[in-house]
Amino acid sequence: MPPSTAGHHPTAGHDASQFPRTPPLQLRGQRFAADRPAVMAIINRTPDSFWGGNRHTELDSALEALREAVEAGADIVDVGGVRAGQEGEVVDADEELRRVMPFLEAARGEFPDLALSLDTWRSEVAQEAGAIGLDLVNDTWAGHDPELVRVAAEIGAGVVVSHTGGLPPRTDPVAVRYADEQGDDALAVVRDVLRVLAAGAAAAVEAGVPAERVLVDPTLDFGKTTRHSLTLLRHTGDVADLGFPVLQALSRKDFVGESLGLEPDDRLEGTLAATAVAAWLGATVFRAHDVRATRRVVDMVATIRGDRSPVLSVRGEPNGDAPTG
Repeated sequence: MPPSTAGHHPTAGHDASQFPRTPPLQLRGQRFAADRPAVMAIINRTPDSFWGGNRHTELDSALEALREAVEAGADIVDVGGVRAGQEGEVVDADEELRRVMPFLEAARGEFPDLALSLDTWRSEVAQEAGAIGLDLVNDTWAGHDPELVRVAAEIGAGVVVSHTGGLPPRTDPVAVRYADEQGDDALAVVRDVLRVLAAGAAAAVEAGVPAERVLVDPTLDFGKTTRHSLTLLRHTGDVADLGFPVLQALSRKDFVGESLGLEPDDRLEGTLAATAVAAWLGATVFRAHDVRATRRVVDMVATIRGDRSPVLSVRGEPNGDAPTG
């Protein structure tokens, strides 16, 4: 006999209307929100990215990766020309432009409706890239260049507001600790992230970036230990409460590797678990190396939450063809 369900009733806490939600992100005439989460594919024009599966020094390789990402369901493509960490060669602005501009020009020509993002902290790089119709400036170094947000507004691009704990570009975290007047280190990192992201988003809007093109990113691993990143992941809903679309960049990161004791090549499942949690808690944009798997995970979570309708719903319906298996 099946177990009794007597006395078990749904509670208000599980009402779908109570799930964290953010305003839609609007890019290139497209709307991304809880019912249509966005997957941001990563294309690295670098020889030294931390994961060997995404190093595209040759333009042909980068463009083939672009086509595969679009076919797999990417909504936004984020190109970068400089490795985030301190390892690897020094890359000045001229070299960064030599790496990213041919890709952006070719991508815009081949996919005129695709939202294009540039991962840079340099205003002069964003300024030049704006000429090809850039849709988003992904500033992963938290406004290190104070002119960058103004340039984003000038070229009509959105901006990603990030948090690095005050570290300058290409600095790996060492002996990182967060503490404030409330004294709880475990939650002090959450409070610091919320404070910095709120201020950064307000500054972006003040600079002229429309609020519907401002994304906030708690920026896991940047200026953070693995425990900090895990805490922030659990508090994605608090980031969503800031009232801007939330980007989570989780793909194959060190907090996943350290949690499971795995190298980058083996971090897909851990990444997808973190992605599902972030989506459940209100994130709607996901920066990912593995586009097809991420697309399926975020669409499934959106469907479970009730934000997205199933592609089919015929099983057990009158005159429906029940699927096999």
